[in-house]
Amino acid sequence: MKKLIVNADDFGLHTEVNRAIIKGHVEGCLTSTSLVAAGAAVEEAAQLACENPTLGIGAHLTLVAERPVLSPEKIPSLVTAEGRLLPDHASFIKHFVKGEIRLTELYNECDAQITRLEQLGVKLTHMDSHQHLHVLPWIIDICLELAKRHGLHKMRLPAEPYLFTGAYPAPLARKLSRGGLTFCAHLARHKAMASHMLMPSHFFGMLAGGHMEEKYFLEVLHLLPEGSSEIMIHPGMDNKTLGSVYDWQYHWEEELYSAISPRVMQYLVENHVQLISFKELADE
Repeated sequence: MKKLIVNADDFGLHTEVNRAIIKGHVEGCLTSTSLVAAGAAVEEAAQLACENPTLGIGAHLTLVAERPVLSPEKIPSLVTAEGRLLPDHASFIKHFVKGEIRLTELYNECDAQITRLEQLGVKLTHMDSHQHLHVLPWIIDICLELAKRHGLHKMRLPAEPYLFTGAYPAPLARKLSRGGLTFCAHLARHKAMASHMLMPSHFFGMLAGGHMEEKYFLEVLHLLPEGSSEIMIHPGMDNKTLGSVYDWQYHWEEELYSAISPRVMQYLVENHVQLISFKELADE
């Protein structure tokens, strides 16, 4: 049996992302999403989550690129002089390796993010993170401790197979970066399993992240293995508007279309792929 979670990241980041995620859920195969506690549109997203109880909602722990939930004065090792989180994963890892990130501050900020979502009335189904930082050594230990504290028993494991391309023409640098992430995810898997966390057996969407157009989405489906899988996507309603705020060069509208594509929906039905969220994820 093939079971599939289609998870949209960055719920709460922008109203155009929120609108796309709900559209993908109501009209397509999107079953799950990950909510950014400090996102500019988090209150709207929380309300939409309450109005769409069949949509699984995860905590998208965010340690880079956005503003923190705690005041910058409480987490000085995590923020820039302007009071925002470090700009990206490369900057974060550089500071982390140099010993400049205080783990107590990291714990407190992540704890505050989960608490913020709970206070908004969101019933969380799982945990993951922006730019997948939760699987890094030492950070995974903090995340597992927080999962236990908040009663979370499921998480993303971004271990896309080393040789998988899904026909996406990624440059070598991105393939190497994906390889490093997959290696860290495999290390994190052992600790997560020891903590009795449930994770999908397979993960796709890293290499083509932000560019998961219909043809690449279908390619993943054609190669989907038995058991449970997660496909990560980043849908949005307006490429121009979102591109003016975020310089990620994502194909937001195209990723939304992948989730509602008639060809995708037909393939899922004809090949008996069972759509689930993290809420329905069970031991295999």
